[in-house]
Amino acid sequence: MPTSEPARPAKRPTLKDVAAETGLSVTAVSYALRGLHGKESTRQRVTEAAARLGYEADPIARALASGSTGVTGVLCGSLSDLWQQRLAAALARALFADGVNALIVDAAGDPEHQLALAERVVQQRVDALVVIPLDALTAAWEPIGSRVPLITIGDELAAAHTVSAVLFDVGLAVTHALDALAQHGHRRVSVLATEMSSRRRRPIEVAAAALAKDRGLTLTVTACPHELDGAREAVRALLQANEPPTAVMGMADSMAYGAYAAARELGLDIPGDLSVIGFDDHPMSALLTPALSSYRWPLESIIEEIMHRVSLTVSGAATIDDVLMAPEPFVRGSVGTAPSQ
Repeated sequence: MPTSEPARPAKRPTLKDVAAETGLSVTAVSYALRGLHGKESTRQRVTEAAARLGYEADPIARALASGSTGVTGVLCGSLSDLWQQRLAAALARALFADGVNALIVDAAGDPEHQLALAERVVQQRVDALVVIPLDALTAAWEPIGSRVPLITIGDELAAAHTVSAVLFDVGLAVTHALDALAQHGHRRVSVLATEMSSRRRRPIEVAAAALAKDRGLTLTVTACPHELDGAREAVRALLQANEPPTAVMGMADSMAYGAYAAARELGLDIPGDLSVIGFDDHPMSALLTPALSSYRWPLESIIEEIMHRVSLTVSGAATIDDVLMAPEPFVRGSVGTAPSQ
């Protein structure tokens, strides 16, 4: 009984096939498909022939020919930060809708690892790299910025050229928060922030210390991860010290959640024994008991500003003016009068 041979897969159409179909040269077909040179009627004829044949451009070959990969890197500081998760997801959707693929990478809160990841992303020949830097003060960003257009979120890089930065007016939010805590009688405040590899303090930490001093507050800065377990342990250690803070201000809501967990373990009441303030205003923050006071950054506007900068960067812009985002305070039930000393 004769057996039939399995059907061979159809040969993938090539530029030569489209050229033969249209009677044009391979070069002319390539230009037409990329919208370069030639008449509109020629481009339409080539496009229709390519569709009939089922021709699809090889993305690698197209990237080599155009000098653009159509990929933008998004290097997050820590995707354990719930706000960074929302930002990365929203940015990926916006990029994809604009015909750009996003390469999302997580530094997991490690500044040195973030720099190593940046090198690897650059090797992928991305058109631009959007970064939420863990350590914006290190000089190690300089060689990276010389090889790929950098767009930063949250902080300017001190020692590297950046095309632009989308900045947050954290100083305004910190001023508002410290005013509220001082008015409620607090004197010892601890700020929870990500760890940096360089030993210098962030500009906002210097400013916060000065603002606190002007208000008669003793302010300390404690390294804190975004993961709940790590944040809980960091705050627990603070609360078990000889002179614990009466208020904790997390530079991300995910850190503030650690204060809730630590307070619960130690039998402390929020806000009776400990006041807590967060930053970013994640949707879950309003669901806590008591609801977390926080500062919201305009996510949609941030995405629009990043997309605008990515588009201009790919078009060849060397520098674009930075933009400063204002916070919106959400005062809820997590701040109260300081406990008697």
